[in-house]
Amino acid sequence: MRVSLPLQPQAYGKRVAIVTSRYHDAVTSRLADGAVRSFLAAGGREEDVIRADAPGSFELPVIAAAYARRPDIDAVVTLGLVLQGETTHDRYICDSVAQAIQDLALETGTPVAFGLLTCQSMEQAEARAGGSHGNKGEEAMNAALLAATAVEAARRVPRGGVR
Repeated sequence: MRVSLPLQPQAYGKRVAIVTSRYHDAVTSRLADGAVRSFLAAGGREEDVIRADAPGSFELPVIAAAYARRPDIDAVVTLGLVLQGETTHDRYICDSVAQAIQDLALETGTPVAFGLLTCQSMEQAEARAGGSHGNKGEEAMNAALLAATAVEAARRVPRGGVR
């Protein structure tokens, strides 16, 4: 038996949380707006989107966890920006956040999309928040919706498959 994904993300009947770092708000708010646009374009309703702020990117996983553990949430999208600086702090933050988000998704079974920009400059970030490289908030939402559809389908496959 093969369980296939739809070609396009589908948000109809789904409820999602978007957790966005307020640090570098000029960029992250555009990522969040892109995620909402993508959800609505996929057939979702505005009242089925919860937008939550995080102080910074490091706090994304704990706030995302509060939503991922709720039975009425189908997916969580995490959005933030960490810029490379003069020290290696960016690597520690990015590695930690990435691992925590993956662990959360595996623990809860709720898709948690990784929309954390890890850029070397503000110009790179701007290009990925609606500029020449698209909007990574839109991409994260699309991934979350497709993953939520796949998880939902996996849970409906009867034991022993289809005969």
